[in-house]
Amino acid sequence: MARLGKKQEFQRNFNLLSTLGFVSIYMATWEFVLVSLSAGLINGGLAGLFWMFIGTTTCYSTIVLSLAEMESMAPTSGGQYHWTSEFAPPKYQKLLSYASGWMSTLGWLASVTSSTFVVTTMVEAMIDVTEPDFAFPNWQYTLIMLAFLVLTIFLNTWGARSLPMLQTILLFCHLGGWVIVFIVLWVRCPRNPPREVFLNVVNNGGWSNVGTSCLISQVTVIYCNLGSDSIVHISEEVEDASWVVPRCMWWSYVVNVAFGILMLITMLFGIGSLDDALDSTAPYLNLFINTGSTGIALFLSLILFFLIFGGNITALATCSRELWAFSRDKGFPFSGWISRMNHKHNVPDNAVYLTSVLSGALCLINMGSTLAFNIIVSLSLLGILSTYMLSIGCLLYRRLTHQPLPPARWSLGRWGLPINVFAFFYCGFVIVFSCFPVSVPVTLETANWAPLVWAGVIILAVIVYIVHGSKHYTPPVEFVEGRREDGKGLQSVD
Repeated sequence: MARLGKKQEFQRNFNLLSTLGFVSIYMATWEFVLVSLSAGLINGGLAGLFWMFIGTTTCYSTIVLSLAEMESMAPTSGGQYHWTSEFAPPKYQKLLSYASGWMSTLGWLASVTSSTFVVTTMVEAMIDVTEPDFAFPNWQYTLIMLAFLVLTIFLNTWGARSLPMLQTILLFCHLGGWVIVFIVLWVRCPRNPPREVFLNVVNNGGWSNVGTSCLISQVTVIYCNLGSDSIVHISEEVEDASWVVPRCMWWSYVVNVAFGILMLITMLFGIGSLDDALDSTAPYLNLFINTGSTGIALFLSLILFFLIFGGNITALATCSRELWAFSRDKGFPFSGWISRMNHKHNVPDNAVYLTSVLSGALCLINMGSTLAFNIIVSLSLLGILSTYMLSIGCLLYRRLTHQPLPPARWSLGRWGLPINVFAFFYCGFVIVFSCFPVSVPVTLETANWAPLVWAGVIILAVIVYIVHGSKHYTPPVEFVEGRREDGKGLQSVD
């Protein structure tokens, strides 16, 4: 904190175990493999989804490695926008870091809203187990989302001091839940033939070839593995953050992916007919119902619901810290109020409340139009990936121009350059495919509106930068200890 020129505001009450729990329960890879990855079956079928999961998680690991190394260099709640500021060319530090701060905050805000939507969807799915034709009207859906959001607010404010203990408990629930679900599904479900699971790649999305169809499905795979940087935004609450956080980022990714692969194989063998899964509004329910017991199906659904709701607590904590950190550098209007700390509860109350109000406002959109709501929350993946690309690109710039970097206790060493190069271009590759619709031909309802929302947010950020940011925003590099007159910030030996 002294090197970064920041005052220590939080008590560091997260240890290795609670930190690992924080990031693992948000990633929730095996849970989201069941809940959301089954939607990717339309592109590639059972076998295509399996091989795209293996390929995508391998490629995405370079992004996690790059982020973990930057976290070790600068363990701050600002995360990507701080790294962009410290590593970018001096001429562009302010503008690029400001853009990164906006995109990261709004990407995480969309993630909070999306997570609330997912748990509400799961409530409806549990009712569907006994009443297959049941569906909430939009106004009930929205009220349930708001109710879950209020509960999450309470756990992030009045219950904030218990957050590390809760994350440790959720970590063991995350592991124990996997064991229960994995064993039950293998024991109870009939199985698809291995050839169908591993070799039969199909194209149900209307694309011109199977390759394109499979590449579209990588977006859902990344959604199941997104969130390694969630722990970055509570760095200032973690003991020995430059050592603990990057290790938790990497090993939580490795373990979550391993659990995810095993659960994916389980799902593909037990889900039954591909056509039945595609026709279902919640394909994972087909898997649970295939156990032959309504009680078991409800029990497994409850486990998933509990664990994914635990991830909602993490999502709100992450977004509020990002909002707080960016406001500390005067990135938003009313930054003084947003960045105020409640030292009694060890939480930035105002940032939590503002995040919740904004997320609640997005939830209300669903009352008027589900299509409009889905357009807004689709910002999450594009927003967060764009900040990855910016920060990794700036780190790559440093390495290519042979400029020394701050010391890192978790360093990629001589592998840093090739890993950063691959991660940078892979970010761009995924961003392109994130703009594709799931299938063709495209209608108003099936179009991918994420690029339009993303462009709108960028335009809004430019306007706010001109009106407010250019005058008030102070890029983090300005505070870094040892900053030289050329604006390059502290540079240390390897």
